[in-house]
Formats: sequence, C-alpha cells, structure tokens
Amino acid sequence: MERLPRKALKEVAMFRWLIAGIAVFSSATIVFAAAPSPEDTGVMTITARYVKTPPAGIDDPAWQRVAPVQVPVAGRLEMADIKEIVATRALYTDNELYFLLSWADPTRSVNKESWQFDGEKWVHLKGDEDRVALLFEIDRINQFSSKSCAVVCHSPADLSRSQWKLATRTPAEKGDLWHWKAARSAPYRHADDGWLTVAGNPSGSYRETGRRNDAGAGGDVKNETPDGSRPIYMQDPARKPSAPGFLLLEEAVPITDYSIFKTGDAIPYRLPVKPGGSRFDVKAESRHDGSRWTVMLQRKLNTGQEDDVVFDARKRFSFAIAVFDDTGADHSKTTRSLVLVFKR
Repeated sequence: MERLPRKALKEVAMFRWLIAGIAVFSSATIVFAAAPSPEDTGVMTITARYVKTPPAGIDDPAWQRVAPVQVPVAGRLEMADIKEIVATRALYTDNELYFLLSWADPTRSVNKESWQFDGEKWVHLKGDEDRVALLFEIDRINQFSSKSCAVVCHSPADLSRSQWKLATRTPAEKGDLWHWKAARSAPYRHADDGWLTVAGNPSGSYRETGRRNDAGAGGDVKNETPDGSRPIYMQDPARKPSAPGFLLLEEAVPITDYSIFKTGDAIPYRLPVKPGGSRFDVKAESRHDGSRWTVMLQRKLNTGQEDDVVFDARKRFSFAIAVFDDTGADHSKTTRSLVLVFKR
C-alpha cells in the first residue's frame, strides 16, 4: 500500500477531531465548553462563493445559487437533548464577505427585561433576547483549528458560572467575535464587533473576561433610575421612533411626569447606543417570520483595523457559530468546529 505524504496524514488527523462547544453569554462574558457528542465528529467546511454583484439583502436571488450547509447544533444542561440545524451560506465579492444564517425559533425574543407599570410600581418583564455569534482567529490561537472553542473556554464543572470566562491563553493569541443581538444590535442593523484576548477586567465588565470591544461607540445602557426602581427614559414624543418596539438612546428623553403611564405600559430596559468606528464593521439584516430567524451578516474582507480578522480568499479560516434562544445562559447552543474557504 502506498504511504500517504506527511502533509496528507496531518490533514486526515485534523479532520478526525471531535469538536463541539456550548456558549454562555451575558453582557460581559461568553464561555464555550466542549460537548462530547459522538455523532458530531470532524470539521465542517463552509464555502464562500464568489459573486460580482453583492447580495442586496436576505431575499436576494444570489443566495439561491449557494446550497446551505446544514450545521448541527446541540444544547447544554437542561437543553442537552435539543438538537437543531443552522442553515449556513456564504458569499464574497472583491471587497466584502457575507453570511446568511437561518435557524428554527418559534418565538421572536427581544424583551431583554423591559419595564412594565403594574398600576403601583415598575417591574421587569421576564425574558432576554435571541442571538447569534461567530468567532474567528485574528492571530493564531493554539489548537483552535482542531479543538475550536474548547481551547478558549474556561468553564470547569467545579467552578460557579460567575467564574467561567472566554479568553485566550496568551497575549499573542487573538480572536474576532461578531455578536448579533435581537434587542440591542438589530435595531441599528449590525452585529456588535469585538475581539478576544487573555482574561482581565476591562472597563464596564463586572467579571474577569477575555472579551474586548472594538474601537468605537456602541453597546447599550440600562434604562433605570439611580436606585433601580423604575425607568428614567422614554421615547421622545416629538420624534417618530426609527426602530418601533425599541428605544434608542439617541431618541430617549428623561421622564419628568410618571403620572402619564397607565397599568400595562411598557418601556425598554436596555437602550442601544448608536454604533460607530470598528465596532460597527459588521452590518446585519434580520427577519423573524414567525417560526425561524434569518440573519445576514456583512463585513469588508479587510477593514484595516487591528481588532478584525483579515480575510484572504487564498486561505482557510477556522471559526465557530453559536445561537441563543431568549437567553444568555444555559439554553445556548453551538456548532462543532467549522472552516471557511473561498471559491470562485
């Protein structure tokens, strides 16, 4: 029998790795943990197909030229038996990369603990938001290509969730994190663009994490009085909401008379901040049709920013996808290891 070349043997070995992960999201942390699912073996390839004309949106006919890759996802803890599919497509032009992601979700979750007046006091409604996130390498993360998110996850079973974190092991390693949020980034049609490094305590974080925000404005602020008992902002009555159902910080005004509110009135708790700079590099279009989410993500192949991965059509890029159903915690689901390739 003819012996395979060393390079071929390495490639075979790499594709035999069993990779899976689970992500735990909160406002300050994302944690991925390996999930030993015997049927989720190997690395799945997502091929970005070249098009001269960029897709104009979710319904652009260009997407029909690309067969979706049915990427399996698996739940964790009480959701461990739930398995779903993220239909994944990718296109690219001379300057831009596009992803189209679609997954089943019977509810459009954008509540994010909104305020509601019960006739006597203000209370928080239950509920979080739906999300999807992608993680790429900027500078090589040791073993990420074979073990994916497991190498940046620090979530041992003997530690509380408050001590879990997503981070690289050395300062030389660096990741690019795209985080689309149905309540906080979708109103501005983008995915929050961040990066991953060693764990620390960045400004605004309540716990140790490797997550950092890209340069520029963005994120959200909590709509609450200093004592946390009620909202402090409402929609400016002189302005038509540019994102109905949400309250953008730039369109908010202080509440001066609380007697105007009736029982059942609701006001958003998290107010998106107008994004800018590198944090606004990943544009997004999204739609919930009553049974599933479809999200299109778009970014320049090379943004010229140090906090973004540079996509070279001649290379391969290891990455992972995570989806979240009305949560930032244990109901999270994530894919096994993926690799992005480009083809004309």
